[in-house]
Amino acid sequence: MLKGHQSWVFKNKPVITGKATIVGPFEGQGPLARDFDIIHGDTKLGQDSWEKAEKTFLEEAAKLAIQHAKLTNEQVQFYLGGDLLNQIISNSFAARTLSIPYLGVFGACSTSMESLALASYIVDSGGARHVLAATCSHNSTAEKQFRYPTEYGSQKPPTAQFTVTGAGAAVVSTRGRGPVVTSATIGRVVDMGIKDPFNMGAAMAPAAVDTIQAHLRDLEIEPGYYDLIVTGDLSKVGYSIACDLFEKHNIPMHQTTYSDCGMMIYDYQEQMVQSGASGCGCSAVVTYGHILNRIAKGELKRVLVVATGALLSPLSFQQGESIPSIAHAVSIESSK
Repeated sequence: MLKGHQSWVFKNKPVITGKATIVGPFEGQGPLARDFDIIHGDTKLGQDSWEKAEKTFLEEAAKLAIQHAKLTNEQVQFYLGGDLLNQIISNSFAARTLSIPYLGVFGACSTSMESLALASYIVDSGGARHVLAATCSHNSTAEKQFRYPTEYGSQKPPTAQFTVTGAGAAVVSTRGRGPVVTSATIGRVVDMGIKDPFNMGAAMAPAAVDTIQAHLRDLEIEPGYYDLIVTGDLSKVGYSIACDLFEKHNIPMHQTTYSDCGMMIYDYQEQMVQSGASGCGCSAVVTYGHILNRIAKGELKRVLVVATGALLSPLSFQQGESIPSIAHAVSIESSK
């Protein structure tokens, strides 16, 4: 299964048999609205805290993904998930509701592909027949934890990003109908010394390029193998830096289409999101919604999703630490 130094090739090609995306009203105003299963009109979902609302988003996405896979909770062997809140409480408390054997993971905004890679590994190796991978974020929880509460009304610089309110979930199975997961590359932590929590894209871009470079090297392929290579939430600033690094390292990205989930989910002309989107929910809802829908329609055959994460905490920032970052890549292909 190990290919090269840090990649897995899944010989049995685990299948994404069910998936679901749940988003808030602001995400429902963007260009990808038709690709989401449910668009809520209320970011609080009737709960008495933003954190409880985030958990509810996640529970809905998980239950709907299992339903789309035509399974029951009892038929799912394991649930892998994480989020941005301290002690990944959204997923841990959702696991309490779902009552599925649970493994909590944390990769910040890279958690969507970290959980999908690990779920695929478990299924491919015979460790389970069905595994649920899920993640979520909420603008009103992440912003107050990592930057300033939205109620504070602080002006944000152009490099800042807007945390997505939403949850994405996928069921990975040994067999069934749906796109297949063919490989994954586990990223290294890369830290270029950036300390500004309002410039996450710049902090994460080198990690994204490092993982893409490792993926191409380990699998002995070029970018043209894929119809689309998409990073998680670098947004405009990080995307520009990544493009410069591809050129510096002679990675021929011109062979394929390169995009970023953080630049896809919102309308820059109508929605004030500074550099673009971020959050665990960003790459999750774009991948499990828009990208998998395009694969189902036959518009894409092979896609490499490279979710990126900034591994800081409020405590590390207060202590003057720089922002270590990571990226995990998963290759998703049409089964047709």
